[in-house]
Amino acid sequence: MIVDVHTHVGEYPEHISERFAAEAREAWPDVVLGGSLDDHHRDALADCDVAIVLAFAAPAAGFVVPNDYVASYVARDPARLLGFGSVDPGSATAIDELERMRELGLAGCKLAPIYQGVDPLGPEFLAVCEALQRLELPVLIHQGTTFSRAGSLLKARPALLDEIALRYPELRIVIAHMGHPWFDETVAVIRRHPHVYADVSALVSRRWLLYQALLAAVEYRVTHKLLFGTDYPFFTARQTIDGLRSVTGAAFGSSMPAIDEQVVEEIVHRPALDLLGIAR
Repeated sequence: MIVDVHTHVGEYPEHISERFAAEAREAWPDVVLGGSLDDHHRDALADCDVAIVLAFAAPAAGFVVPNDYVASYVARDPARLLGFGSVDPGSATAIDELERMRELGLAGCKLAPIYQGVDPLGPEFLAVCEALQRLELPVLIHQGTTFSRAGSLLKARPALLDEIALRYPELRIVIAHMGHPWFDETVAVIRRHPHVYADVSALVSRRWLLYQALLAAVEYRVTHKLLFGTDYPFFTARQTIDGLRSVTGAAFGSSMPAIDEQVVEEIVHRPALDLLGIAR
């Protein structure tokens, strides 16, 4: 089974502001953010058996996809789609919204300090993490760089999540995009904590960095903590699978360390739902 843990839906400009879209186009000129992302979601993920669809509560960045919208979207194909809600940690209703997410049937939460303009070790964010652990909801956290200028890179380092994992050891955490470009910090964090993982989404366009990230995971023996993800609409499942396979073997010359093909195949077929405690 192939599970994509990182996909987006939404409408432009209803959910995606022109400011966010303009910043995205600067970084990814080939990615179409106009109209509805939903239109191509199914085709882009045809190679997957299950896809997690993310809501996004990031008004500071101009990207807000409501929980009700995602719940309605995944209800169209409940056999293949799972929804993760999102809350803005700076909102006074964040904890109440987490409770409501469960009522909507959403299976987890998406947070993104750099997009949401919050400190990942601040009291608001920690309160959300504490509630997520209590509610037994896994969380995918974008803790890494971004094209958006909404937040500070000083608060985007993956190493900051080590403190969260120490405080909430039963909280299942996925670090999006392996915390790029700080792959070494991500590897160090997922190595220490049994319930902390990372996804490989959106890395395939930078083959050298992807190779370095996977090699670090191999050398630290944490490839079993890496989950498959695409970051649709930026990449399709086929692009991601082919991109991962392209860095195996002697992809960078016989004098460079080789990444075994089996490592990549295990990432692609990893039972992410079981690891995140999500029942089907």
